[in-house]
Amino acid sequence: MNKLIQLQKNPSLDEKATQMKLQKNIFYAIVLVGLALYFAYIKGWIFANFESIPPKSAAALLQKERSVAILDVRTLEEYKSGHIPGALHMPVGEIEGSLSKLQNLQNKKIVVYCRSGVRSVKASRILSENGWIPINLSGGFAAWSEESL
Repeated sequence: MNKLIQLQKNPSLDEKATQMKLQKNIFYAIVLVGLALYFAYIKGWIFANFESIPPKSAAALLQKERSVAILDVRTLEEYKSGHIPGALHMPVGEIEGSLSKLQNLQNKKIVVYCRSGVRSVKASRILSENGWIPINLSGGFAAWSEESL
């Protein structure tokens, strides 16, 4: 004779498991939102205290306003491999310690670029916080080159 053993579920254990799953999902959602906000911040999409413009607009601005400066914040090797004509070079890691070298550009607009637009956002934040008027080149030198400017 087979005896069937029926196990009854403990409702309090089910509730605890459900609560733990919910807490875990909330944690993951918070992490994902945090990562999205961080990504948007480093791309300059949020909390940017400067303007970002596409390559064609930057080229038009540089032709229209002769007083606009252009600053390449890539490495020296990247700069030597090709840069926008007339660009000053200062790697992003040196900007905070070398602001005095940019003193003559204090009241001018400065188009800031790197390879893809991430380092130039960082540089633009530094410049803006210290009184300069940076304009970030969206997409960086890669986008400029793609546009054949």
